[in-house]
Amino acid sequence: MAHASDQLLTSLRKEGSRSFYLTVRVLPGKIRSQIGLAYLLARTTDTIADTELVPEEKRLEALQALRERILGTTALPLRFDDFARQQSSAAEASLVEKCEENLALLATLSAADLQLVRDCLNTIISGQELDLRRFANDGPVRLEAGVSEGGVGRRVIALRTDEELDDYIYRVAGCVGEFWTRICRAHLFPRAPVDEVFLLINGVRFGKGLQLVNILRDLPADLRHGRCYLPEEKLTAHGLRAEELLEPANETRFRPLYNSYLERAQAHLLAGWEYTKALPRGCARVRLACAWPIMIGLETIKLLGTQKVLDPNHKIKISRARVKQLMLRSTLLYPWPRAWNRLAWPAI
Repeated sequence: MAHASDQLLTSLRKEGSRSFYLTVRVLPGKIRSQIGLAYLLARTTDTIADTELVPEEKRLEALQALRERILGTTALPLRFDDFARQQSSAAEASLVEKCEENLALLATLSAADLQLVRDCLNTIISGQELDLRRFANDGPVRLEAGVSEGGVGRRVIALRTDEELDDYIYRVAGCVGEFWTRICRAHLFPRAPVDEVFLLINGVRFGKGLQLVNILRDLPADLRHGRCYLPEEKLTAHGLRAEELLEPANETRFRPLYNSYLERAQAHLLAGWEYTKALPRGCARVRLACAWPIMIGLETIKLLGTQKVLDPNHKIKISRARVKQLMLRSTLLYPWPRAWNRLAWPAI
């Protein structure tokens, strides 16, 4: 598995996933390949789902074909040339082109690990398929008065309820917390006296928190692609329609609702911090790999709480220098449990 692990880490670095590359790189060798491979295949399915220049139906067909290969129900070779040609990023194009190479690495996994990877990816793909069907758009329509964008834009489709949002973030990220927990438990601390139910519940919340931060950060871009993950029932209760979020001037009206979701994301990430602290202290590499995205997520929430979040021209992102500071500080403080446990403070 060492050679496969080296291949995966090289791929992660080349595909432009520098932050996740650093996270995977710190993991123990016993789980690095499995998590790295699952991530690369999830990135591949995500790239296929997001290739908007390819019709939705063709994307759904490609996702189904890839699911069947991952689950082992077919061995038919896959070619995604049409998808690779439509990528604006060379890294994304390369990822799609290397799909067969990454699928071949599934054969290097043990039967138990393979089942965990398959279960996780099957759930992720189900979320991506649901997303494609839910946000299928018939084309540009004239927006109602009060919305800028030249008066013309795509109809914005919002999720209907909080239950739909929670289901979505579980499928595409919460299930990763389950996968991570089970594979770490199996390989790193199979006999340790940990509360496995606690870890699984909070591992799911950890994943949900990271995804919710992404949704809140990417809101302006998603709106301009006709998608709104914040539910219609909540928007209506605050006297808003999804289309009105296209107008940055509506931020004051929107801010109370937005802040409530920042608080929810923060609560999920703090549950992820309790998860991290509950892992055996001897698993320092895994604890650090968990700590880094939590700390980055909380820093992102802090920025989202104070900056313009409806302006598509205002990019909100933690700097690389700050990411390095967070990683270094958490590593240096690890020998002192009381100081390390206080690293994750509420952001809002």
